[in-house]
Amino acid sequence: MTNKADIVIIGGGAAGLMAAAGAAGFIAAHGHGDERDEGNGATRVVVLEKMTRPGRKIMITGKGRCNFTNVKQWNEFQEHIHPKPNFLKPSFYNLTSEKMLGFLEDHGMAYVVERGDRAFPESHLASDVVDALVRAAEGAGAEIFCGAEVKEILRFANDDKGKALEERGEALEERFEVICGDGRRFECRRLIICTGGLSYPKTGSTGDGYEWARKTGHKIRTLFPSLTAIVPKGYKDVTSAGTMKGHIDRNTPLTEIGKILCGNQLKNVGLTLHIDGNEAAYEFGDLDFTDGGLEGPIGFKISRRCVNAIINGSKAYITLDMKPAVELEDLTVRISTLWNEIMKDKRNAGRQYKDKFRILLTKVLPMSLIPAFIKLNPNADHKTLAKALKTWKMEIEGFVGYERCVVTAGGVSTEDVTPKTLESRLVPGLYFAGEVLDLDADTGGYNLQTAFSTGYLAGQSTAKSLK
Repeated sequence: MTNKADIVIIGGGAAGLMAAAGAAGFIAAHGHGDERDEGNGATRVVVLEKMTRPGRKIMITGKGRCNFTNVKQWNEFQEHIHPKPNFLKPSFYNLTSEKMLGFLEDHGMAYVVERGDRAFPESHLASDVVDALVRAAEGAGAEIFCGAEVKEILRFANDDKGKALEERGEALEERFEVICGDGRRFECRRLIICTGGLSYPKTGSTGDGYEWARKTGHKIRTLFPSLTAIVPKGYKDVTSAGTMKGHIDRNTPLTEIGKILCGNQLKNVGLTLHIDGNEAAYEFGDLDFTDGGLEGPIGFKISRRCVNAIINGSKAYITLDMKPAVELEDLTVRISTLWNEIMKDKRNAGRQYKDKFRILLTKVLPMSLIPAFIKLNPNADHKTLAKALKTWKMEIEGFVGYERCVVTAGGVSTEDVTPKTLESRLVPGLYFAGEVLDLDADTGGYNLQTAFSTGYLAGQSTAKSLK
């Protein structure tokens, strides 16, 4: 038996749930046209989610705290969107960050805005975001089917009135049949693909949407991990290649260097990315050494460009500025003064040079970082320490892949999608939203807002297009 619906949404994540709320909400507010599916008492908006519950990836966002949006205005917001922010503009203005705050509040979720214009649920529980989205979608009349893994999508012309349309010289309206692995079938007039990307595959993001898009003639821009750990040379015990050029699995064991660096959190440092010897990016802020490699806000910010360079065969390295607020000349004078004080201190009489140098390091570096700094800067001494602190170089060997990256870069080409509606330019009635599109963003709430905005516009566009 085939279930009939007006709109089917594949994927119950951030974009899918907002598409459901947008479509069902618009229909509830504006009513339905004069055409209904046979046997339907009302218009149906259906969400098909392969996992046992919707919003699995949202649940792990921000380590469970869920920075769900950023309240910057468009002029600043767009600077964090890649690769073509203008494509997102109609979606964003249809559902701005401020409107998203009100939307969630209307559906029972309080929020707080913290440093960097980042918004979180007041409870700091990601489950509250998911619950509010589900309430919004179901409250508007959408139906959510979990455990419904889509295996195939068929296209056909609506032949109920086909002859009459052909006689008048009118085009037939295409329909879609969505077939699930458990045998369930759903016929619909409009289809929205919100299947996400490839990141965190355990949450259900396995790239299904890319293949469906490719089969219908859509271009897929090169896919690669973004907002991921980049791995310095010698940080991991790399013995084999990963699934793509430069990929180093997160579970690859740490080397001795990796172990002594892992766990260090640096505040207010400068980081410069160099690609093929040329300066490619500079960021200031916090950096974390983790079991994956270099992460934290500024590590993530450079990861997109770094990963893209590596998979395209370029060489990358970074330089850390441990004292970005102090010019090299001033830092040299300061270290010289500290060294003179150490040399004059009677307690240090008879100590070896390396012990005195270690004392100097305690005055300019966190204690936990000193062993790694000494090992990675073996030629540094009190005369060259200032330069070593300002230009601590690390070659980048690779990156952590989809198993633990935050978002997938690349996707369905935005050239094949109309930005004002998110309908395919190639297949009438087919829409795309969320991470499946060639849209990704920096860390800080931008990616979820992109999913919310595109999902909501796609949902409303499908509802408006129904005859």
